[in-house]
Amino acid sequence: MHALPLFEAIDYIEAGNPIINQHITAIAMNRIVDAGYVYELASDLLFAQRDNENSYKSFRSEITCFLHWCFDVAESSPSQITRRDMDKFVAYCQSPPKALIGEFNVAQFKLDKGSQQRIPNPLWRPFVGKRGEQYKLSDNALKTKMAILSSFYGFLMAEDYCERNPAQAWMNHSKFSHKRKFDMCEEEGSGLAFTELQWSYVISTVEQLAISEPETHQRSQFLIKLIYGCYLRVSDVSARTGYSPIMGQFKQDKQTGIWRFHILKSKGGKQRQIPLSNALIEALKQYREHLGLTPLPGYQEQTPIFVRHRAAGRGRDAGLIDANLGIRQVRESVQVIINLAADIAEKDGLTEDAEVMRQLTVHNIRHTGITHDINLNGRPLSHVQSDAGHESIDTTSQYLHTSQAERHQSAANKPMDRLAGIE
Repeated sequence: MHALPLFEAIDYIEAGNPIINQHITAIAMNRIVDAGYVYELASDLLFAQRDNENSYKSFRSEITCFLHWCFDVAESSPSQITRRDMDKFVAYCQSPPKALIGEFNVAQFKLDKGSQQRIPNPLWRPFVGKRGEQYKLSDNALKTKMAILSSFYGFLMAEDYCERNPAQAWMNHSKFSHKRKFDMCEEEGSGLAFTELQWSYVISTVEQLAISEPETHQRSQFLIKLIYGCYLRVSDVSARTGYSPIMGQFKQDKQTGIWRFHILKSKGGKQRQIPLSNALIEALKQYREHLGLTPLPGYQEQTPIFVRHRAAGRGRDAGLIDANLGIRQVRESVQVIINLAADIAEKDGLTEDAEVMRQLTVHNIRHTGITHDINLNGRPLSHVQSDAGHESIDTTSQYLHTSQAERHQSAANKPMDRLAGIE
């Protein structure tokens, strides 16, 4: 069995490595359809660690090892890994193939003198043991490994890539559980959605910007409303390998006349069609009018939904002004609006709300749409489950009164006797 290093050194992580990109693409085409997406998410997590070299190296080592096992051994998407699968991963790490055990640490990539390109170092191995001794994974090393993978899965959950943390579950049932509980506290997740007040600031801010700076923020306005109204994941509205969102994904049912947004490829290769609200249809018309298009999309219209305002600076779209927005560009575009909305809230005296808002991201907009539809608009859970793409109704149910404040408000005026005072 052969294993490749997957992530470049700190100075090269953002640019990536062409050989590894091809390797991941082959995996996505032949075995695991979302390999490219999870690889991009893992790269983003590592990029966030770039200011701490030790943390970066630890995360890179453990995530590389885990993705090698997922892609090459288990041949399974990380989104499908369970706690029992984690038992198999741990057993693999405790007794890896001898061919994958090195006797000393080496650089994962090196410069090829002939091509002057960085290539995977053929001497690199995912496991390192002491020379002349049998390989052994210590308890401390195992605990660190699983703690890092728990953080990795926490990030993937926050990015809406998956709905469970098998590393966390494994820790909870392991011999380490009495030393450190990895259970999510009761209120974890309560900050996943903007409150109704906070959300009003986000919407009013982007609507005002769309009027005052239409060339920049008409796109921002429709992007935010689409994510909120259809509970979209960032991957649903971002260009990535094998997918670029186009206007033709807005389709009208010929029999019912209902407009839907058709997601061709999402987490795990899922497809779903999400009905558009009347308000979102009007937002679509406004956005298309700004783009100089007909009020509503034509059949199989190929026009990109979101394009860059400036030419792409790097990657395969370098120099193209109409290159579709990637995941990072979508995140940054929306974060600008959230931060501006928080600034306005703070000026209005809502200091605590502003502080919370600055901790939220584009991913929380999806959660906000789901939470508001269930708790404020009264949509049936089964409808929301289908539109959100949740595998289980239990996942959707978690959005019922997700915050302590909401639960307190709903309980405050409960009568002891509903018949009291009735004559």
